[in-house]
Amino acid sequence: MNDELWYECVKFHGHECPGLAIGFRAALIAKEKMEVSFSQDEEIVCITENDACGVDAIQVITGCTLGKGNLILKNTGKMAFTFINRKDGKALRLLLKDDNRQMERSERQQYILTGPKEELFKMEWVNAIIPEKARRFQTVVCQVCNEGAAENKIRLQEGKKVCLDCYMEYSRGW
Repeated sequence: MNDELWYECVKFHGHECPGLAIGFRAALIAKEKMEVSFSQDEEIVCITENDACGVDAIQVITGCTLGKGNLILKNTGKMAFTFINRKDGKALRLLLKDDNRQMERSERQQYILTGPKEELFKMEWVNAIIPEKARRFQTVVCQVCNEGAAENKIRLQEGKKVCLDCYMEYSRGW
């Protein structure tokens, strides 16, 4: 257990909690098994299947962030994280195992931080499509609200370029 790194994650997140501990352990396990370090650019990609507390620890430990484009949210609601090494294409998916043991919050957090990784996570090497690196898009001004948006998020509606906030999705209720 790296106390200094844990407290760095706590400082970033704002408080200690079992959810933060999940991301903390997942990130450390991935770094160890994949033999990688902090991602300065986009060397490592993390596809997170949730938007919970643990994602904050993953950002601090791995350097995978939304801003750099190497943290991708695929919100299935699962406590799962897939780490991909762009250099060798290896991908490791970690899924938190169900644990129905009754524990107090602090006891659960400590168990997640120090328990055997094999008991905590299902770990498997997977075939993953390596996401393309982050792209820069031109800004297009919405012809309804006059706010700029990335061109890949603009829609054409009644002959006007509109942002996603102004776009009226067509649906017949199916």
